[in-house]
Amino acid sequence: MPRQPLELAPFRGLRYVDPDVDQFIDGEFDLARLLAPPYDIPDAHEARELQRSDPHNAARVTLPFELGRHGTGGTGATATHRYRAAADLLRDWIGGGVLALDERPALYVYEQVTADGRRQRGLVGNLRLPEEDTEPAVRPHEDVADPPVRDRFNLMALARANLEPIFLVYRGGGGTASAATEAVTGDPLVSARTRDGAEHRLWAVTDPARLRRITDDLADRSALIADGHHRYAAYRRLHAAYDDPGWRYGLALLVDSDTHPPRLGAIHRVLPGLDADTAVGAARTVAAVERIPALSDEALSTVEPPALLLVSAAGDTHLVHGFDEDVLERAMPDRSPEWRHLATAALHEVLMPLWEVSEERVRMVHDDSAEAVAAARDERGTAVIVPALGVEQVYAVADRGELTPRKSTSFGPKPRTGLVMRLVESAPRS
Repeated sequence: MPRQPLELAPFRGLRYVDPDVDQFIDGEFDLARLLAPPYDIPDAHEARELQRSDPHNAARVTLPFELGRHGTGGTGATATHRYRAAADLLRDWIGGGVLALDERPALYVYEQVTADGRRQRGLVGNLRLPEEDTEPAVRPHEDVADPPVRDRFNLMALARANLEPIFLVYRGGGGTASAATEAVTGDPLVSARTRDGAEHRLWAVTDPARLRRITDDLADRSALIADGHHRYAAYRRLHAAYDDPGWRYGLALLVDSDTHPPRLGAIHRVLPGLDADTAVGAARTVAAVERIPALSDEALSTVEPPALLLVSAAGDTHLVHGFDEDVLERAMPDRSPEWRHLATAALHEVLMPLWEVSEERVRMVHDDSAEAVAAARDERGTAVIVPALGVEQVYAVADRGELTPRKSTSFGPKPRTGLVMRLVESAPRS
Protein backbone atom coordinates (compact mmCIF):
# COMPACT_ATOMS: atom_id res chain seq x y z
CA MET A 1 0.00 0.00 0.00
CA PRO A 2 1.54 3.37 -0.99
CA ARG A 3 2.20 5.83 1.78
CA GLN A 4 0.53 9.23 1.58
CA PRO A 5 2.98 12.14 2.05
CA LEU A 6 2.52 14.40 5.05
CA GLU A 7 1.26 17.55 3.36
CA LEU A 8 0.43 20.88 4.98
CA ALA A 9 -0.77 23.20 2.23
CA PRO A 10 -1.05 27.01 2.27
CA PHE A 11 -4.56 28.48 2.45
CA ARG A 12 -6.26 31.86 2.75
CA GLY A 13 -6.90 32.17 6.45
CA LEU A 14 -10.19 33.52 7.75
CA ARG A 15 -9.34 35.93 10.56
CA TYR A 16 -10.85 38.64 12.70
CA VAL A 17 -10.42 41.93 10.89
CA ASP A 18 -7.44 44.10 11.78
CA PRO A 19 -8.45 47.14 13.82
CA ASP A 20 -6.90 49.43 11.21
CA VAL A 21 -9.60 48.22 8.84
CA ASP A 22 -12.60 48.26 11.15
CA GLN A 23 -12.63 48.89 14.89
CA PHE A 24 -15.69 46.83 15.63
CA ILE A 25 -15.50 46.38 19.41
CA ASP A 26 -16.60 49.62 21.04
CA GLY A 27 -13.85 51.44 19.21
CA GLU A 28 -11.20 49.21 20.78
CA PHE A 29 -9.79 46.04 19.26
CA ASP A 30 -9.04 43.37 21.86
CA LEU A 31 -8.49 40.08 20.06
CA ALA A 32 -8.18 38.09 23.29
CA ARG A 33 -11.86 38.80 24.02
CA LEU A 34 -12.77 36.96 20.83
CA LEU A 35 -10.71 33.81 21.33
CA ALA A 36 -11.86 30.59 23.00
CA PRO A 37 -10.41 27.25 24.10
CA PRO A 38 -11.00 24.21 21.86
CA TYR A 39 -14.68 23.28 21.75
CA ASP A 40 -14.39 20.26 24.07
CA ILE A 41 -12.64 22.08 26.95
CA PRO A 42 -15.30 24.44 28.42
CA ASP A 43 -18.09 22.98 30.50
CA ALA A 44 -21.65 24.30 30.06
CA HIS A 45 -21.14 27.20 32.47
CA GLU A 46 -17.83 28.23 30.89
CA ALA A 47 -19.39 27.99 27.41
CA ARG A 48 -22.16 30.40 28.42
CA GLU A 49 -19.63 32.82 29.90
CA LEU A 50 -17.54 32.77 26.72
CA GLN A 51 -20.57 33.34 24.51
CA ARG A 52 -21.79 36.21 26.67
CA SER A 53 -18.35 37.79 26.99
CA ASP A 54 -18.54 39.31 23.50
CA PRO A 55 -21.06 39.11 20.63
CA HIS A 56 -18.25 37.97 18.33
CA ASN A 57 -16.52 35.44 20.57
CA ALA A 58 -15.49 32.35 18.58
CA ALA A 59 -17.37 30.08 21.00
CA ARG A 60 -20.64 31.37 19.55
CA VAL A 61 -19.92 29.36 16.39
CA THR A 62 -17.89 26.47 17.81
CA LEU A 63 -20.34 25.78 20.67
CA PRO A 64 -23.81 26.52 19.27
CA PHE A 65 -25.60 24.73 22.08
CA GLU A 66 -26.03 27.03 25.04
CA LEU A 67 -27.15 30.16 23.23
CA GLY A 68 -29.09 30.68 20.03
CA ARG A 69 -28.04 33.09 17.33
CA HIS A 70 -29.25 36.15 19.25
CA GLY A 71 -28.45 34.84 22.72
CA THR A 72 -31.69 33.00 23.52
CA GLY A 73 -33.43 29.78 22.69
CA GLY A 74 -30.32 27.70 22.01
CA THR A 75 -30.95 24.74 24.27
CA GLY A 76 -34.52 24.09 23.16
CA ALA A 77 -33.81 24.10 19.44
CA THR A 78 -33.14 21.03 17.36
CA ALA A 79 -29.54 20.06 16.65
CA THR A 80 -29.92 20.98 12.97
CA HIS A 81 -31.24 24.41 13.91
CA ARG A 82 -28.29 25.02 16.20
CA TYR A 83 -25.76 24.03 13.55
CA ARG A 84 -27.56 26.15 10.97
CA ALA A 85 -27.66 29.10 13.36
CA ALA A 86 -23.91 28.83 13.90
CA ALA A 87 -23.29 28.61 10.14
CA ASP A 88 -25.52 31.64 9.52
CA LEU A 89 -23.76 33.58 12.26
CA LEU A 90 -20.38 32.83 10.70
CA ARG A 91 -21.65 34.13 7.34
CA ASP A 92 -23.06 37.21 9.06
CA TRP A 93 -19.66 37.94 10.55
CA ILE A 94 -18.01 37.58 7.15
CA GLY A 95 -20.65 39.71 5.44
CA GLY A 96 -20.43 42.35 8.15
CA GLY A 97 -16.66 42.63 8.01
CA VAL A 98 -15.99 41.02 11.38
CA LEU A 99 -14.06 38.20 9.68
CA ALA A 100 -12.21 38.38 6.36
CA LEU A 101 -10.09 36.10 4.19
CA ASP A 102 -6.43 36.95 3.81
CA GLU A 103 -5.51 37.99 0.29
CA ARG A 104 -2.74 35.42 -0.25
CA PRO A 105 -2.52 31.73 0.63
CA ALA A 106 -0.07 31.13 3.46
CA LEU A 107 1.14 28.74 6.07
CA TYR A 108 0.81 30.44 9.44
CA VAL A 109 3.45 30.30 12.15
CA TYR A 110 1.65 30.15 15.49
CA GLU A 111 3.59 30.84 18.66
CA GLN A 112 2.26 30.32 22.18
CA VAL A 113 4.08 31.33 25.34
CA THR A 114 2.29 30.08 28.44
CA ALA A 115 2.15 31.89 31.77
CA ASP A 116 4.91 29.63 33.13
CA GLY A 117 7.20 30.47 30.20
CA ARG A 118 6.72 27.37 28.03
CA ARG A 119 7.16 28.33 24.37
CA GLN A 120 5.68 26.41 21.45
CA ARG A 121 5.81 27.21 17.75
CA GLY A 122 4.16 25.36 14.91
CA LEU A 123 2.68 25.67 11.44
CA VAL A 124 -1.04 26.05 10.76
CA GLY A 125 -2.13 24.87 7.33
CA ASN A 126 -4.39 22.65 5.28
CA LEU A 127 -3.66 19.03 6.17
CA ARG A 128 -4.13 16.70 3.20
CA LEU A 129 -6.37 13.81 4.22
CA PRO A 130 -5.60 10.23 3.19
CA GLU A 131 -7.17 8.76 0.08
CA GLU A 132 -8.48 5.21 -0.08
CA ASP A 133 -5.86 2.47 -0.40
CA THR A 134 -3.06 4.64 0.96
CA GLU A 135 -1.20 4.45 4.25
CA PRO A 136 -2.02 7.62 6.18
CA ALA A 137 0.80 9.93 7.23
CA VAL A 138 -1.21 10.94 10.31
CA ARG A 139 -1.76 8.44 13.11
CA PRO A 140 -4.20 8.64 16.00
CA HIS A 141 -3.30 7.52 19.49
CA GLU A 142 -6.81 7.47 20.98
CA ASP A 143 -10.09 5.90 19.95
CA VAL A 144 -13.14 8.07 19.25
CA ALA A 145 -16.82 7.96 20.11
CA ASP A 146 -19.40 8.48 17.39
CA PRO A 147 -21.55 11.29 18.93
CA PRO A 148 -18.74 13.91 19.08
CA VAL A 149 -17.67 12.97 15.55
CA ARG A 150 -21.23 13.46 14.27
CA ASP A 151 -21.45 16.75 16.15
CA ARG A 152 -18.32 18.21 14.49
CA PHE A 153 -19.26 16.70 11.12
CA ASN A 154 -22.67 18.38 11.12
CA LEU A 155 -21.33 21.73 12.27
CA MET A 156 -18.50 21.86 9.73
CA ALA A 157 -20.71 20.59 6.90
CA LEU A 158 -23.26 23.38 7.37
CA ALA A 159 -20.65 26.05 8.08
CA ARG A 160 -18.48 24.83 5.18
CA ALA A 161 -15.56 25.69 7.38
CA ASN A 162 -12.97 24.32 9.79
CA LEU A 163 -13.43 26.56 12.79
CA GLU A 164 -10.38 25.47 14.80
CA PRO A 165 -7.23 23.50 14.05
CA ILE A 166 -6.49 20.05 15.33
CA PHE A 167 -3.11 19.66 17.06
CA LEU A 168 -0.46 17.38 15.51
CA VAL A 169 3.09 16.62 16.62
CA TYR A 170 5.89 15.09 14.57
CA ARG A 171 9.51 14.10 15.07
CA GLY A 172 11.02 16.98 13.14
CA GLY A 173 14.58 16.66 14.40
CA GLY A 174 15.09 20.37 13.76
CA GLY A 175 14.75 19.74 10.02
CA THR A 176 14.01 22.25 7.27
CA ALA A 177 10.33 22.70 8.13
CA SER A 178 11.13 23.20 11.79
CA ALA A 179 14.01 25.57 11.02
CA ALA A 180 11.79 27.61 8.70
CA THR A 181 9.19 27.87 11.47
CA GLU A 182 11.76 29.07 14.00
CA ALA A 183 13.30 31.57 11.56
CA VAL A 184 10.15 33.69 11.21
CA THR A 185 10.62 37.06 12.91
CA GLY A 186 9.26 40.57 12.71
CA ASP A 187 5.92 41.99 13.69
CA PRO A 188 3.20 39.33 13.83
CA LEU A 189 -0.10 39.64 12.02
CA VAL A 190 -1.84 39.50 15.38
CA SER A 191 -0.95 39.05 19.02
CA ALA A 192 -3.07 38.56 22.09
CA ARG A 193 -2.73 37.77 25.77
CA THR A 194 -5.54 35.56 27.04
CA ARG A 195 -6.90 35.43 30.57
CA ASP A 196 -4.71 32.49 31.49
CA GLY A 197 -1.65 34.69 30.94
CA ALA A 198 -0.62 33.02 27.67
CA GLU A 199 0.68 35.03 24.72
CA HIS A 200 -0.49 34.11 21.21
CA ARG A 201 1.18 35.37 18.01
CA LEU A 202 0.58 34.60 14.35
CA TRP A 203 2.73 35.22 11.28
CA ALA A 204 2.07 34.38 7.61
CA VAL A 205 4.63 32.52 5.46
CA THR A 206 3.99 33.23 1.77
CA ASP A 207 7.44 33.02 0.15
CA PRO A 208 7.18 30.26 -2.51
CA ALA A 209 10.76 29.03 -2.00
CA ARG A 210 10.32 28.70 1.75
CA LEU A 211 6.95 26.99 1.31
CA ARG A 212 8.55 24.50 -1.12
CA ARG A 213 11.31 23.66 1.37
CA ILE A 214 8.72 23.04 4.07
CA THR A 215 6.69 20.81 1.73
CA ASP A 216 9.74 18.78 0.70
CA ASP A 217 10.86 18.27 4.30
CA LEU A 218 7.46 17.14 5.54
CA ALA A 219 6.70 14.74 2.68
CA ASP A 220 8.56 11.74 4.13
CA ARG A 221 7.54 12.33 7.74
CA SER A 222 4.56 11.21 9.76
CA ALA A 223 2.54 12.98 12.44
CA LEU A 224 0.66 12.00 15.57
CA ILE A 225 -2.68 13.47 16.58
CA ALA A 226 -2.03 15.16 19.92
CA ASP A 227 -5.49 16.72 20.28
CA GLY A 228 -8.50 16.64 17.99
CA HIS A 229 -9.18 12.96 17.31
CA HIS A 230 -12.92 13.55 16.90
CA ARG A 231 -12.39 16.50 14.57
CA TYR A 232 -9.92 14.50 12.48
CA ALA A 233 -12.46 11.67 12.22
CA ALA A 234 -15.04 14.28 11.17
CA TYR A 235 -12.60 15.60 8.53
CA ARG A 236 -12.29 12.11 7.08
CA ARG A 237 -16.04 11.60 7.18
CA LEU A 238 -16.60 14.90 5.32
CA HIS A 239 -14.02 13.87 2.73
CA ALA A 240 -15.83 10.59 2.18
CA ALA A 241 -19.30 12.15 2.13
CA TYR A 242 -18.78 15.05 -0.28
CA ASP A 243 -17.33 15.08 -3.77
CA ASP A 244 -15.71 18.45 -3.20
CA PRO A 245 -11.96 19.19 -3.42
CA GLY A 246 -12.26 21.42 -0.37
CA TRP A 247 -12.98 18.48 1.90
CA ARG A 248 -9.73 16.79 0.91
CA TYR A 249 -8.17 18.97 3.59
CA GLY A 250 -8.64 19.83 7.24
CA LEU A 251 -7.17 22.63 9.35
CA ALA A 252 -4.22 21.57 11.54
CA LEU A 253 -1.44 22.92 13.73
CA LEU A 254 1.77 20.91 13.25
CA VAL A 255 4.49 21.14 15.93
CA ASP A 256 7.96 19.59 15.90
CA SER A 257 8.04 17.75 19.24
CA ASP A 258 11.84 17.52 19.11
CA THR A 259 12.14 21.31 19.07
CA HIS A 260 9.10 21.97 21.28
CA PRO A 261 8.37 18.95 23.48
CA PRO A 262 4.67 19.16 24.34
CA ARG A 263 3.38 19.13 27.87
CA LEU A 264 1.41 16.00 28.65
CA GLY A 265 -0.92 16.59 31.53
CA ALA A 266 -2.57 13.89 33.58
CA ILE A 267 -6.28 13.13 33.43
CA HIS A 268 -7.46 12.00 36.86
CA ARG A 269 -10.68 10.12 37.61
CA VAL A 270 -13.33 10.74 40.22
CA LEU A 271 -15.55 7.76 41.07
CA PRO A 272 -18.62 9.12 42.87
CA GLY A 273 -20.01 6.96 45.66
CA LEU A 274 -17.15 4.44 45.60
CA ASP A 275 -16.00 3.72 49.16
CA ALA A 276 -12.22 4.04 49.28
CA ASP A 277 -11.73 1.20 51.79
CA THR A 278 -13.71 -1.11 49.51
CA ALA A 279 -11.64 0.04 46.51
CA VAL A 280 -8.37 -0.55 48.35
CA GLY A 281 -9.45 -4.00 49.53
CA ALA A 282 -10.39 -5.09 46.02
CA ALA A 283 -7.17 -3.67 44.56
CA ARG A 284 -5.13 -5.84 46.96
CA THR A 285 -6.40 -8.93 45.13
CA VAL A 286 -4.64 -7.92 41.89
CA ALA A 287 -1.77 -5.61 42.91
CA ALA A 288 0.43 -4.44 45.76
CA VAL A 289 -1.14 -1.62 47.76
CA GLU A 290 0.75 0.63 50.18
CA ARG A 291 -0.53 3.45 52.28
CA ILE A 292 1.58 6.59 51.85
CA PRO A 293 1.63 9.68 54.10
CA ALA A 294 -0.19 12.08 51.79
CA LEU A 295 -0.81 13.11 48.23
CA SER A 296 2.07 15.38 47.21
CA ASP A 297 4.13 16.39 44.20
CA GLU A 298 6.92 14.15 45.53
CA ALA A 299 4.55 11.19 45.77
CA LEU A 300 3.28 11.82 42.25
CA SER A 301 6.82 12.00 40.85
CA THR A 302 7.57 8.45 42.05
CA VAL A 303 4.49 6.87 40.45
CA GLU A 304 5.43 4.87 37.36
CA PRO A 305 2.90 3.18 35.05
CA PRO A 306 0.84 1.16 35.60
CA ALA A 307 0.92 2.40 39.20
CA LEU A 308 -1.63 4.94 40.37
CA LEU A 309 -2.89 6.53 43.57
CA LEU A 310 -6.23 6.06 45.30
CA VAL A 311 -7.34 8.96 47.50
CA SER A 312 -10.35 8.78 49.79
CA ALA A 313 -12.77 11.60 50.52
CA ALA A 314 -10.92 12.01 53.83
CA GLY A 315 -7.55 12.31 52.05
CA ASP A 316 -6.17 8.84 52.87
CA THR A 317 -3.79 7.93 50.05
CA HIS A 318 -2.74 4.50 48.77
CA LEU A 319 -0.24 3.59 46.08
CA VAL A 320 -1.42 0.75 43.83
CA HIS A 321 1.46 -0.85 41.92
CA GLY A 322 3.04 -4.19 41.03
CA PHE A 323 -0.01 -5.54 39.22
CA ASP A 324 -0.17 -9.32 38.82
CA GLU A 325 1.06 -9.98 35.27
CA ASP A 326 -1.29 -12.94 34.82
CA VAL A 327 -4.24 -10.74 35.78
CA LEU A 328 -3.19 -8.07 33.25
CA GLU A 329 -2.77 -10.66 30.49
CA ARG A 330 -6.12 -12.32 31.19
CA ALA A 331 -7.90 -8.96 31.21
CA MET A 332 -6.18 -7.75 28.01
CA PRO A 333 -5.17 -10.85 26.03
CA ASP A 334 -5.05 -9.12 22.66
CA ARG A 335 -2.93 -6.21 23.79
CA SER A 336 0.84 -5.78 23.82
CA PRO A 337 2.67 -5.97 27.17
CA GLU A 338 3.42 -2.25 26.84
CA TRP A 339 -0.28 -1.41 26.42
CA ARG A 340 -1.22 -3.57 29.41
CA HIS A 341 1.24 -1.51 31.50
CA LEU A 342 -0.49 1.80 30.83
CA ALA A 343 -2.06 3.08 34.04
CA THR A 344 -5.37 3.82 32.31
CA ALA A 345 -5.43 0.29 30.89
CA ALA A 346 -4.98 -1.26 34.34
CA LEU A 347 -7.59 1.11 35.76
CA HIS A 348 -10.30 0.59 33.13
CA GLU A 349 -9.70 -3.07 32.30
CA VAL A 350 -8.86 -4.47 35.75
CA LEU A 351 -9.75 -2.19 38.65
CA MET A 352 -13.03 -0.67 37.51
CA PRO A 353 -14.60 -4.07 36.73
CA LEU A 354 -13.50 -5.21 40.21
CA TRP A 355 -15.17 -2.14 41.71
CA GLU A 356 -18.24 -2.61 39.49
CA VAL A 357 -17.92 0.99 38.30
CA SER A 358 -19.24 1.80 34.81
CA GLU A 359 -17.58 4.27 32.44
CA GLU A 360 -20.66 6.50 32.59
CA ARG A 361 -20.12 7.19 36.29
CA VAL A 362 -16.55 8.38 35.90
CA ARG A 363 -15.77 12.08 36.04
CA MET A 364 -12.54 13.31 34.42
CA VAL A 365 -10.39 16.03 35.98
CA HIS A 366 -7.51 17.44 33.94
CA ASP A 367 -4.14 17.96 35.65
CA ASP A 368 -5.34 19.20 39.02
CA SER A 369 -5.06 16.38 41.57
CA ALA A 370 -6.32 18.65 44.35
CA GLU A 371 -9.47 19.35 42.34
CA ALA A 372 -9.98 15.60 41.85
CA VAL A 373 -9.67 14.96 45.58
CA ALA A 374 -12.06 17.82 46.37
CA ALA A 375 -14.58 16.43 43.88
CA ALA A 376 -14.28 12.98 45.49
CA ARG A 377 -14.96 14.55 48.86
CA ASP A 378 -18.01 16.41 47.53
CA GLU A 379 -19.38 13.26 45.91
CA ARG A 380 -18.42 10.89 48.74
CA GLY A 381 -16.30 8.85 46.42
CA THR A 382 -12.72 8.01 45.53
CA ALA A 383 -10.20 9.92 43.43
CA VAL A 384 -7.84 7.98 41.19
CA ILE A 385 -4.69 10.01 40.54
CA VAL A 386 -3.22 8.85 37.23
CA PRO A 387 0.38 9.67 36.22
CA ALA A 388 0.88 11.54 32.96
CA LEU A 389 2.38 9.71 30.00
CA GLY A 390 5.51 10.92 28.22
CA VAL A 391 5.39 11.86 24.55
CA GLU A 392 7.73 8.98 23.63
CA GLN A 393 5.34 6.52 25.30
CA VAL A 394 2.52 7.85 23.13
CA TYR A 395 4.64 7.65 19.97
CA ALA A 396 5.54 4.06 20.91
CA VAL A 397 1.87 3.09 21.24
CA ALA A 398 1.03 4.65 17.87
CA ASP A 399 4.11 3.11 16.22
CA ARG A 400 2.80 -0.33 17.20
CA GLY A 401 -0.56 0.48 15.59
CA GLU A 402 -2.31 0.55 18.97
CA LEU A 403 -4.52 3.21 20.56
CA THR A 404 -4.26 4.31 24.17
CA PRO A 405 -7.38 3.95 26.32
CA ARG A 406 -9.61 6.99 25.99
CA LYS A 407 -8.61 10.00 28.06
CA SER A 408 -5.09 8.77 28.68
CA THR A 409 -3.39 11.97 27.54
CA SER A 410 -3.85 15.72 27.60
CA PHE A 411 -1.39 17.39 25.24
CA GLY A 412 -0.67 21.08 25.61
CA PRO A 413 -0.52 23.89 25.09
CA LYS A 414 -3.56 23.54 22.84
CA PRO A 415 -4.16 26.03 20.01
CA ARG A 416 -6.56 28.84 20.80
CA THR A 417 -9.72 28.98 18.70
CA GLY A 418 -10.33 32.10 16.64
CA LEU A 419 -6.82 33.13 15.60
CA VAL A 420 -7.26 31.64 12.14
CA MET A 421 -10.09 29.61 10.58
CA ARG A 422 -10.56 28.02 7.21
CA LEU A 423 -13.39 28.28 4.70
CA VAL A 424 -13.79 25.33 2.39
CA GLU A 425 -14.00 27.76 -0.54
CA SER A 426 -10.38 28.71 0.10
CA ALA A 427 -9.06 25.14 -0.09
CA PRO A 428 -6.43 24.19 -2.67
CA ARG A 429 -7.85 22.40 -5.68
CA SER A 430 -5.59 19.71 -7.05
